[in-house]
Amino acid sequence: MLLVKPSSSKVAIIGAGAVGSSAAYALMLGGVASEIVLIDVHKEKAEGEALDLAHCRQFTDATVISAGDDLSLVRDAAVIVLTAGIGQKPGESRADLLATNVGLFKQLVPELIKHNKDAILLVVTNPLDVMTHVTLQLSGKDACHVFGSGTVLDTARLRFLVGEYFAVSPKDVMLNVLGEHGEEAFACWSSAAIAGIPLHKMPTHDAMVMEQLLTKTKRAAEEIIRKKGATCYAIGLVITKIIRAIIHNQARIFNVSTLLPENLEVSNICISLPTIIRKNGICERLPLVLNHHEQALFMQSARKIAQEIERAQTFL
Repeated sequence: MLLVKPSSSKVAIIGAGAVGSSAAYALMLGGVASEIVLIDVHKEKAEGEALDLAHCRQFTDATVISAGDDLSLVRDAAVIVLTAGIGQKPGESRADLLATNVGLFKQLVPELIKHNKDAILLVVTNPLDVMTHVTLQLSGKDACHVFGSGTVLDTARLRFLVGEYFAVSPKDVMLNVLGEHGEEAFACWSSAAIAGIPLHKMPTHDAMVMEQLLTKTKRAAEEIIRKKGATCYAIGLVITKIIRAIIHNQARIFNVSTLLPENLEVSNICISLPTIIRKNGICERLPLVLNHHEQALFMQSARKIAQEIERAQTFL
């Protein structure tokens, strides 16, 4: 199939911390972007990361790397990745970050739009679903062009654990984590399979163990942050895979955080759904196929996000 690229494959990353710099490194190694620009209020930090990345060019594609603190650097970018904000600390929930990060985005997002009204905005800052909705509000953009990294990472973590349990590659585990990127995330066990074999028919399948793996998935970020200070490598690859789908018009399906269709019981929120990603963004979502229990979990997750979005309005 012929790959169709947008007019620009420049990627701008807002925030040169652990997540932003890891994403830039993964993008560079993958040869995804023609140009990567790191933007951070701490200009020297961004410049230092860019210089370190530039020294990789002998071993990678000729990606142009630049950095600075001027938001006008987002001009002509096809995708703007928002990783800026206060990161989660040990013992904190993602929701604890809400007031600070909403205040930051209130200043940041309109400035980004002023310099680049055409780029797709990919939100990674926590609390993810709420910040995606806030970005959508502040940008005034179509919902096709604003979405969050959602439960793509949660899905990858659970597929890894399930693959480890069954001693198979996580690439052969077909299993989705949907809902909130947080405590109310849930696994779609009813449709889970390994290489087309329903999960519950695997010889060593144990429903209780599967739920324990889901709990471990939800605790993964907390454990990593406690042990090394931040999560960065896996989310860096998630960002790269999503951007590759955009740049190369791949029609890949990811569980990104997107505006919920109005025909559902809870609407006007951003939540993770199976979504087709192309060069024009996420204008097409797959139908939800959930059993009765999973539908209840989805609505529980949606209601929690709706409450947090309502709380976020007090900071706008």
